[in-house]
Amino acid sequence: QVQLVESGGGLVQAGASLRLSCAASGRTFSSYAMGWFRQALGKEREFVAAIGWSGVYTDYSDSVKGRFTISRDNAKNTVYLQMNSLKPEDTAVYYCAGRPTGWGGSNAKMYDYWGQGTQVTVSS
Repeated sequence: QVQLVESGGGLVQAGASLRLSCAASGRTFSSYAMGWFRQALGKEREFVAAIGWSGVYTDYSDSVKGRFTISRDNAKNTVYLQMNSLKPEDTAVYYCAGRPTGWGGSNAKMYDYWGQGTQVTVSS
């Protein structure tokens, strides 16, 4: 089992950047597929980005493609989400998620473990 803890959220102006981190406990993190999802107030949780165990394979939602970058450092048991050119519509609670094997992709049901979330607020 792995525990996930997100950090790095905050309040920024439109056009700014933030980097979210998701620290994982456990010795098998390097085999985990990881993902980032977000949920805005009153809306359903939506996929943001995913990364495979090695970091070679990544996927992004169309709404963040070209602005956000997902990466991981298996030596530090951490996955990151670099968010550039932030927009007010990026405002949401951001969650990281993990699954022990295979590929998670954009389907939240494919992930077994979730963090508690970190708030990102982008003002116009």
